[in-house]
Amino acid sequence: MAIKKPENLSFEEALSELELIVAELENSELPLEQSLKQYQRGIGLANASQQKLESAQQQIKILKQADAQAPLDPFHEDAMR
Repeated sequence: MAIKKPENLSFEEALSELELIVAELENSELPLEQSLKQYQRGIGLANASQQKLESAQQQIKILKQADAQAPLDPFHEDAMR
């Protein structure tokens, strides 16, 4: 299976892979060269995840602003049934 670029992974996929890399590095049984490759991959995953979080936060801010300007409708309990 080809390794996807961090930016092409979903947030959940990136986080899951990052957790595996952290566990491998904490185990410290990897050779130095492999540890460096995993560390580099982990940095890429962390950066891509941070960008996805920032994007989601920006979307939430935009939605909140748009929603704050929307007129409020009175709540009617009958409408929920």
